[in-house]
Amino acid sequence: MHSDRLPYRLGVGIMLLNPAKQVFVGKRIDTLTEAWQMPQGGIDEGEEPVAAAVRELEEETSVTNAVLLSQSKDWYYYDLPEHVIPNIWGGKYRGQKQRWYVFEHQGSDDDVNIQTHHPEFCEWQWANPMDLPKLIVPFKQELYQNLLVEFREWV
Repeated sequence: MHSDRLPYRLGVGIMLLNPAKQVFVGKRIDTLTEAWQMPQGGIDEGEEPVAAAVRELEEETSVTNAVLLSQSKDWYYYDLPEHVIPNIWGGKYRGQKQRWYVFEHQGSDDDVNIQTHHPEFCEWQWANPMDLPKLIVPFKQELYQNLLVEFREWV
C-alpha cells in the first residue's frame, strides 16, 4: 500500500514552558539518534483533545501542576519518512494530525519524572524555544518552526 493512502493518526502535542520560558524536551528512549522532542501522543476514542493533552503530559513527564495557556488554531500534520512507516504504529498511519497546546509548569523541576509506567524519554531538559527545530528529527522540523510562529507570544 502506498503511504499516501494511509490515514493520519489523531494526536496532541504539548509545549510545556517553565517560568523562564524554556521548553521541556525529552530524549526519546526508542531511537539511536540524538532525537529530542516535546511530549505528544494519541487521542483515545471519545476523548477530547485537551483532555488527551493533559493525560499525555502526565503520562510522559508526571507533571500535573500546569496551566493551559493556549491551543493551536488548526491541526498540524506531519508525514513519516517512507522507511519508518512499517516500524511505527503497526504501519497503519502515514503520520500524525495533531492539535498542539501550550502549558506553563507551575511547580518545580522535582515534579518532573520521566521514569513513568511506560517511559518514552531517557533524559530531559529545559531548552531554548529557538533551539527546538534543530533538536527534533528532520521530518518534524517544519512542524516545530510553525509552532514557534503560532505560539510566539508565549515563547
